[in-house]
Amino acid sequence: MSDHDEVLGRIRSGLLYTESEAAFQNSRRRADLIFEYNGTRPGDAEVRRELLERILGSVGARTVLLSPFHAGFGSNVHIGDDFFGNVNLTFVDDVEIRIGDGVMIAPGVTLTTTGHPIHPDLREDFRRFSEPIVIEDRVWIGSNVVVLPGVRIGYGSVIGAGSVVSRDIPPMSVAVGVPCRVVRPITDDDLTSRVQAVEPASRSAGPRTA
Repeated sequence: MSDHDEVLGRIRSGLLYTESEAAFQNSRRRADLIFEYNGTRPGDAEVRRELLERILGSVGARTVLLSPFHAGFGSNVHIGDDFFGNVNLTFVDDVEIRIGDGVMIAPGVTLTTTGHPIHPDLREDFRRFSEPIVIEDRVWIGSNVVVLPGVRIGYGSVIGAGSVVSRDIPPMSVAVGVPCRVVRPITDDDLTSRVQAVEPASRSAGPRTA
């Protein structure tokens, strides 16, 4: 087994590794392409799509990723169909981040696969550990959320703004807080919330209608 294979084995096992040990992966970083993408005009849809396909590990149809976004590699990010990512989305993708179909992410969100040891003696040469993140289909993540290493967010769940997600969130759940905790399930009762049109008070003399 080569030294590179040994380091990759440790990375994939969630064990500690150093910046120097992982330097052989630098060719997979897409920093220049990300810089180029962030400098494109919003209307240059074809150019932006072509760059996104070169940056990301895989990208589905009808993907919207607003500028600027940031990534350690870019090539370790996999995004499904009908994705919407708002401004200042950060991927710390030392290992894979997998995002399903129909996912919406609000401004200022960080998805980080990587953390560092608590004891300072173990942080020499930027020693760290990495665990993949999975965001299943139709998840909505609110503004300024941080998703930490190894987390899976289940189908259809909603993560409230400002939350720090340090453990898995089950499907069809509303979860909020620091640390993020499930506060209730998503049920059919939610089909009737926030769906009625609201008229300005000055124009509405009677009951509001859909």
